[in-house]
Amino acid sequence: MSATDKRVVLITGASSGIGRASALAFAALGDAVVVVSRNLERSRAVVNDIAQGGGEALALAADVGNSADVERMIAQTMAHYGRLDVLFNNAGISPSGRVTDISEAEWDECLNVDLKSVFLACKHAIPHMIVGGGGVILTTAGTFGLRPAKNKAAYSAAKAAAINLTKAIALDYAREGIRANVIAPGVVQTPLLGGLEHDESFQRFLDQYQPLPGLTQPQDVAALAVYLASDAAQMMTGQVYVIDGGQQTGLFV
Repeated sequence: MSATDKRVVLITGASSGIGRASALAFAALGDAVVVVSRNLERSRAVVNDIAQGGGEALALAADVGNSADVERMIAQTMAHYGRLDVLFNNAGISPSGRVTDISEAEWDECLNVDLKSVFLACKHAIPHMIVGGGGVILTTAGTFGLRPAKNKAAYSAAKAAAINLTKAIALDYAREGIRANVIAPGVVQTPLLGGLEHDESFQRFLDQYQPLPGLTQPQDVAALAVYLASDAAQMMTGQVYVIDGGQQTGLFV
């Protein structure tokens, strides 16, 4: 056991994109970061980056949609650090397809990773947070959770449910020192874009429907996560914070 007086921040989906940027941002503040992804070597790569900057981190591997994996993830965190202060439910997948196109297996996988993972992580983390005097829960739920997009049935459904689940947690555990908020990014420049940012039609979409120019960066979302987990946001809970360059401001016409 390596008990610490530092704040301990556990981030799922932390090996790339928003998760990696957030892990580096929290570590830069002096927090101990638990870096979780499906692949242990990828988690370790982020931990090495944190260590090179003088930070402290622990690499774990877990399938966040699997109950045994999540229970073990929380237990390993507690065994190593003795506390858990911030849980950032960031892991997610974004399959495409209408309900008549996707298979039941694809539907189940999306809801497991994007929704059930939030339930499982909170179920096992919240009791430890309460014993420790409180904590912060953050959930990444893209803007499709607010307004669905065509050809994104499973993803839109899962993220909408994740938003309401996080709000329910905010209501149920506020008096026990738990704050819970949702971060809803729009288009973020991560590997999930798959080079789409270079497509002319995609650029036209941004020009027409996003008031602010450019793409939201993982570091932008990480900065929001850091703020929402800070004492400066101590009266902020049960809310959805959109970071999308203004896309949700008006209607797509």
